[in-house]
Amino acid sequence: MVGPPGSGKSMLAARLPTILPTLAPAELLEVSMIASVAGEIANGALTNRRPFRSPHHSASMPALVGGGLRAKPGEISLAHNGVLFLDELPEFEPRVLDALRQPLETGEVSIARANHRITYPARFMLVAAMNPCRCGRASDPGFACRRGPSLRCAAEYPGRLSGPLLDRIDLNIEVPGVTAADLILPPPAEGSREIALRVARARAIQAARYAALPGVHTNAAAPATMMEEFAKPDSAGLSLLRDAADAMRLSARGYHRVLRVARTLADLDGADKVGRVHLAEALSYRALADEIRRAA
Repeated sequence: MVGPPGSGKSMLAARLPTILPTLAPAELLEVSMIASVAGEIANGALTNRRPFRSPHHSASMPALVGGGLRAKPGEISLAHNGVLFLDELPEFEPRVLDALRQPLETGEVSIARANHRITYPARFMLVAAMNPCRCGRASDPGFACRRGPSLRCAAEYPGRLSGPLLDRIDLNIEVPGVTAADLILPPPAEGSREIALRVARARAIQAARYAALPGVHTNAAAPATMMEEFAKPDSAGLSLLRDAADAMRLSARGYHRVLRVARTLADLDGADKVGRVHLAEALSYRALADEIRRAA
């Protein structure tokens, strides 16, 4: 999420667990075991709510991915089966962020020490937020940054993020600023409870689709070869995907990630086939990342 300060990025991230289904018994056991190893279970209390971890941008490599003298699990493992929220994303150390690349692909992290090696599960939903520039006002009409031209400032700040990391982020959205007039508008008709029901229905569809595959319950966890089968678009969608892959220079990873998002959008709509509209929306979520890479 990219937007000015106060636009509600952190609030949106904190609300995300409220629309996710509660932990299944097997997931709860995994989360509890990791928390127990990390010494984070207070008085033996367990909860079926999905983890939400939000480390500060000054977090070290061992704090984020795990390590230390006893090779304890880090934030990415404590967020297993839940959400890892990284606020002020470009303020994290680049090498710390790049350490997320392998866990995002494999769903686990291996910590090697001189006398032992430990592998912890780390299948989490990464959510990140950042301002458009260091001062956060590059998108304000008529604003002139003291650091130089606003366009240059807005290009340098996200330039701290590596291309391979951005390629692993499926949804990139702009969060516009909120005015006082926006605050007095009536509440939306659809709240977290209604959205949670739609998410639960989509999750049920995916669980039935991958019932024959052990350990796979969602599109995110399905192998890339299965995405080509279950997310095969119609002819109009295939033409759009082919043109977009050339124009946006999608990598093989980016191509399959677009298919995963499109398949999930179709599941949310209750559609059996992935259509052009689903692919168009999935591609639009990668357009902002494409702009960031070009600007950097």
